[in-house]
Amino acid sequence: MIVELVVFSGLQASGKTTFYRERFADSHLHISKDAWPNARNKEARQRRLVDEHVRAGRSVVVDNTNPTPHEREPLIAIARAAGARAVSYVFLATVEDSIRRNASRVGCARVPDVAIYSVAKRLCSVQPTEGFDQRFTVRLTDRGFVVTEGSPDA
Repeated sequence: MIVELVVFSGLQASGKTTFYRERFADSHLHISKDAWPNARNKEARQRRLVDEHVRAGRSVVVDNTNPTPHEREPLIAIARAAGARAVSYVFLATVEDSIRRNASRVGCARVPDVAIYSVAKRLCSVQPTEGFDQRFTVRLTDRGFVVTEGSPDA
């Protein structure tokens, strides 16, 4: 069995968690900083959990915005150190689409619009030089998710 570390990147409300439930819930553990709203040092906790699970032979999905290479690099390093495959899924959505979807969320699932704008300013496409073994692009359409191999720039 090949162990995978799947890293999601994209704006809030771009479909990441729904995609996880549809495509990975039966095969990969779900790790998201959103699960620890009051935790200190969420980044360290995430890295520790990812490392523990991948080294134990369990495939993992990291479901966060992961907007920059700087934020994705430690995750790729964990996969490499454990001998796991590193796979990227970039979720394409406009700021307007994310704000519209976010508006329909309730409770703590809804994030302030400013958070979406903040991530949008830092969002960098995943480059081949980052070291992922495979890269995918995901678009949420009226008929569901459309997945293509490669990055939107390719």
